Amino acid sequence: MKLLLDENLSPRIPALLEDIYPGSSQIELLGLRGSSDTLVWEYAKSEGFILVSKDNDFRQRSFQYGAPPKVVWLSVGNAGTGIIANLLRDAMDEIKRFADSPDEALFVLSVRDAK
Repeated sequence: MKLLLDENLSPRIPALLEDIYPGSSQIELLGLRGSSDTLVWEYAKSEGFILVSKDNDFRQRSFQYGAPPKVVWLSVGNAGTGIIANLLRDAMDEIKRFADSPDEALFVLSVRDAK
């Protein structure tokens, strides 16, 4: 289960989560900074990533197109890198269940969900 973090999230996050989300990356790290949402969507789809974003556009795409790719939408406001990394770490079991579900395209994760 590998995550592709949108460019609105820190490129440091994949390294912080490598032990539980191996192979994860971030748009800037892949040289895709400034790419269209369509290109990012298609990249995540073709490479088997779960797309993680705070961007409402990807949430809307999941409604319109369904999966793949699956989308984890972060409702976290201006939360910093550490909070977001901890949130993704704490929700690993839920994200795995979501990833394994054939019927779900969107998983909303908010700061309120933090353990």
